[in-house]
Amino acid sequence: MAKRSSTRAASPRKPVERVQTGVRMERRILGVLKALADLHGITLGDLLEGIVLHVFDGKAPFAGASLEKIAQLKEVFGLDLDARDSHLLVERGRRRRDE
Repeated sequence: MAKRSSTRAASPRKPVERVQTGVRMERRILGVLKALADLHGITLGDLLEGIVLHVFDGKAPFAGASLEKIAQLKEVFGLDLDARDSHLLVERGRRRRDE
């Protein structure tokens, strides 16, 4: 994720209400996300919130060095999926509803 600018960091914090969720996610994607959050010194939840807020604004959540690190982590975790695969994923042993 892009580092916050100094003007943004000086902005007041915004209180929010967080809830626990039981989201299922592809194992290797989760591995990359957890490692990336750790590298940035933030929680997985904070990373996901940041990604979603960037995407909701039509902005890319990562650039430069973060994208390079993501590419390295994808290799480490054997993640060979990309955006083109996003609507094609199906769990092993499960049939798609339209089959």
